Amino acid sequence: QVHLLQSGGGLMQAGGTLRLSCTAPERTFKTYHMGWFRVAPGKEREFVAATTWTGGSFYYSDSVKGRFTISRDAAKYTVYLEMNSLKVEDTAVYYCGATLTNIPSIRNWKTYAYWSQGTQVTVSS
Repeated sequence: QVHLLQSGGGLMQAGGTLRLSCTAPERTFKTYHMGWFRVAPGKEREFVAATTWTGGSFYYSDSVKGRFTISRDAAKYTVYLEMNSLKVEDTAVYYCGATLTNIPSIRNWKTYAYWSQGTQVTVSS
């Protein structure tokens, strides 16, 4: 079983910044695409951002594009999600995941094999 260890999150006022971290085992980090998803109350899991295992491509949902940034630190086997200009509607439990899927399916949470434990992000007005 592969464990993705997530940290960060918490409570922030609208307009503020938070950063999430997700550390994977070395082999997973070097071979799997990594993505961030979120689950808001009463809603289904939603794609937020993803990066390929090479770190050469990045993908974002329209709702976060221009505000959130996904990045990788190859020395730490860690993927980050920096969330700027936070909005109340960003409130959700955030998860990172790892997938071997092809690029067209990288936004589909059902293709992800491994998940982190999740972290609550709450944005207040």
